[in-house]
Amino acid sequence: MNADATLASLHVYPLKSARGIQLPAARLTATGLEHDREWMITDPAGRFLTQREQPRLALLGARLDGMALELSMPGLAPLRVAADAAAPRRQVRIWKDECTAVDAGGAASAWLRAALGIDARLVRFDPGFERHSDPDWTGDVRSLNQFSDGFPILVVSRASLAALNAALPRPLPLNRFRPNLVLAGLAPWAEDRIAELAIGAVRLRLVKPCARCRITTIDQQSGAPDGEEPLRTLKAQRYDPALRGVTFGWNAIILEGVGAPLEVGQPVVARPR
Repeated sequence: MNADATLASLHVYPLKSARGIQLPAARLTATGLEHDREWMITDPAGRFLTQREQPRLALLGARLDGMALELSMPGLAPLRVAADAAAPRRQVRIWKDECTAVDAGGAASAWLRAALGIDARLVRFDPGFERHSDPDWTGDVRSLNQFSDGFPILVVSRASLAALNAALPRPLPLNRFRPNLVLAGLAPWAEDRIAELAIGAVRLRLVKPCARCRITTIDQQSGAPDGEEPLRTLKAQRYDPALRGVTFGWNAIILEGVGAPLEVGQPVVARPR
């Protein structure tokens, strides 16, 4: 079968709502790209924090160093946190889900206070815990994720971004939308008509349009709010009454290929709805 598109870029976000990492290749796990949203910041009570409440999280760099996470923030010395499986567990909350997480300890909390100016905790997803995506959207497929907003993979099309940017007063970069997989070669908004994607040994099902929030209005370079776009334009063009919000990109679940590699440049075959 001829390819319909190409895998243009891959992005992983080791720490939820911090800066992402663009990769030439990534391994697919049962919860999405390896290490994606494996770590999260919470308030002292265990409730998750994102750029919605703390725009300065956009300035926080997160990279993987072996079995450790290294955090960086302008003006501070980096912090290296080992993925310590023996560290204390605590209950955390992300949206309506209660999850078990591994607490990174007091030194990480003190570093976050210096970086963000708030009391916060750094936690890692407990590898022994299972968080399931919403079965109202996944149907009979058992879909797992870590600290993503709800699904293991977010797919975005370059052509759709170009179409949106053509309607905006000024174009916005891809990082406003925080995708995992970016596709090239599709027509604008073609993802709305796609049921499944085949990428090598990997097969994904597109299950839910991604409802967008104020994070898309935050400048990822300055960590500050930057007006009302793209939400204003999306409201005129991409409002979904069923979701009661505007959409851009699609959430996907994994049907086949756990353990397989994904590489930039791979051909992508799309099956229509």
